[in-house]
Amino acid sequence: MPPLPSLWSDEKASQFKTELELLVYRSNLLGAEPAIINWRGGNTSTKTVERDHLGREVKVLWVKGSGSDLATCTAKDFAGLKLEEILPLEDRTSLSDEEMIEYLAYCVFKPGGPRPSVETLMHAFIPHPHVDHTHPDSILAFGNAANGQELAKRVFGNRIVWVPYVRPGFPLAKMVAQMLRDNPKAEAAILQKHGLVVWGETHKETYFATLNFVNEAQEAVDVALKGKRVFGGIRVQPIDKSKREQIMVELLPVLRGTVSKRKRVVLHYDDSDRVLEFVSSYDAPKVSMVGSACPDHLVHTKHYPLWIDFSPNGADLTEVKKQIRERSEDYAKNYEQYYKENAERTGTTEPMMDPYQRITLFPALGLVATGKDKFTARMSAEIFHRAIEVMKGASSLDSYTSLSNPEAFAVEYWPLELYKLKLAPPERELARRVAVVTGGAGGIGGAIAERLAEEGAHVVVADLDEKGAKEIAEKIVAKNGEGRAFGLGVDVTDEMSVQELFKKTILTYGGLDILVCSVGVALAKPIEQTTVDDWRRLMDILALGYFLPAREAFKVMKEQGIGGSIVFITSKNAIVASKGAAVYNAAKAAEAHLARSLAEEGGSFGIRVNCVAPDAVLEGSKIWSSQWRQQRAKEYGIEPEQLEDFYRQRTVLKVNVYPRDVAEAVLWLVSERSSKTTGCTITVDGGVTAAYVR
Repeated sequence: MPPLPSLWSDEKASQFKTELELLVYRSNLLGAEPAIINWRGGNTSTKTVERDHLGREVKVLWVKGSGSDLATCTAKDFAGLKLEEILPLEDRTSLSDEEMIEYLAYCVFKPGGPRPSVETLMHAFIPHPHVDHTHPDSILAFGNAANGQELAKRVFGNRIVWVPYVRPGFPLAKMVAQMLRDNPKAEAAILQKHGLVVWGETHKETYFATLNFVNEAQEAVDVALKGKRVFGGIRVQPIDKSKREQIMVELLPVLRGTVSKRKRVVLHYDDSDRVLEFVSSYDAPKVSMVGSACPDHLVHTKHYPLWIDFSPNGADLTEVKKQIRERSEDYAKNYEQYYKENAERTGTTEPMMDPYQRITLFPALGLVATGKDKFTARMSAEIFHRAIEVMKGASSLDSYTSLSNPEAFAVEYWPLELYKLKLAPPERELARRVAVVTGGAGGIGGAIAERLAEEGAHVVVADLDEKGAKEIAEKIVAKNGEGRAFGLGVDVTDEMSVQELFKKTILTYGGLDILVCSVGVALAKPIEQTTVDDWRRLMDILALGYFLPAREAFKVMKEQGIGGSIVFITSKNAIVASKGAAVYNAAKAAEAHLARSLAEEGGSFGIRVNCVAPDAVLEGSKIWSSQWRQQRAKEYGIEPEQLEDFYRQRTVLKVNVYPRDVAEAVLWLVSERSSKTTGCTITVDGGVTAAYVR
């Protein structure tokens, strides 16, 4: 592997006016390199002299706050603490985590900052202005090698101190401080199974200390790898990409349904070269089950992945699906036992976490990571990339070792680690759900897509207008976060196009929970002027165009086995006919009766199918900006610009209906609030007496 390049710019650094600004700059540079820093991992610090609210000079330790990410952190993500009030703790012989947190709360330099890192005391006790703790792959290769201490001494000599594994907190801080007193010329510390700690007199010196140690360690790993087959070499050849995806489209819904039985998850499928090399190797089944490399890996990937036996030659996917279900359940049972044994041993009162695996490995196919959302699932996969590099490096140097089960439990159920999870805002109503909205670029479809996303759903915006679909998806992502949506051009009357929609949905998110069919088209003609082409066009779009997505959704939802919700956007015309619109009336009635039929068919599988019947939703509508507006106005003997008032006046409530009104009805129907409702039509029409549902 080539040396990691320096990202430091003297010109850029000279633009910062304060030590805290330089600390942020240094931290962002470290966080920009995944081989050095795990997502939300590591911590950095700087010791400065500041003036307090009375103008007195105070020595302040600025240290990264708990739960923030070095790659994106800003000044507000650092806690300022009065250093001289912290240092007396070094004389203590013991200090519990609870006592440490309580004590540090009294040392705050300015109120309103974040909770300081759990490793604050280590940063305080190291007698240097700047300290960085990172989790580089190459350093962890030494930290997780069976004979790592001796190997590290051969490479680094007395420039490093080796710190046996201790969970972060007061004991680790005391140990590091004592080792540095005993070895005053040491330039860094390697924390067994936990990473690298460096220090320096300047920000630049400290940044380069990390970079140089990482590159030096990587060079030693590369030398050890020369002439060796990585992970014992390739046991099975990875399947070509198109075939891989075809297989995973069948397997992902099974996996998602199995691991979502207690709480839904979103999946991320990773078939990158690094992953394929690992999962297809001889040694992967054994080395992957040794355990997680360090605490920062563990909290995102769990201590162990799940291995699925898969043979590319004549694979029977029925058997593979059975294996996924059985092994996932076995994993959950083993996790429950792991929790029970360690909870009893430690007296923990923290409730058990989701017992299912976060990482599932498939030879020749890749890995699948789970998370509460797409971004989190992708980050778990990225962190397993780091684990692969650590396993590769440690195996080349000696043999790979990991945290023990008790050590893993101590981190996984550590109150100070769980505190980070509590910083997250409460999950929204549709969190962890995946939705497809057809007609998603239209006024109603776009409003539905945005509303579902607001409530936490991941949304696939599908429309014949691909540009419009992507614009809506980009808007959702900008507002709700990375991975929350994507737009796709789809012809709902074309079977292959619809199947491609669901293939991409599965490969992106792992499955489906919600389908909203809102594709719309209209036609107003007397029956004798209606052509066969008119009939076929509307029936294709409004009937076939609802049948095809619903059929594909049923396939996915049944395979998952966790239910689902389908909503058809029909019309007032599905209930009561309008003059001069026979084909439109018939097509909308077909949608409504198809929904009732599917409600009957899906009930035993927990699949609910309902309709929302709006009327005269003119705002943002492509239909109403077309000839349809002219035709309807002519039918009623009014001018086109008078339609809004006409429709308002004919309602019982004397209101106009807007896309967001329809979206609210859809939201209720796809949420758990309507979990006992199926085969229903909700009218959103302001009250059209003739269309009352009877």
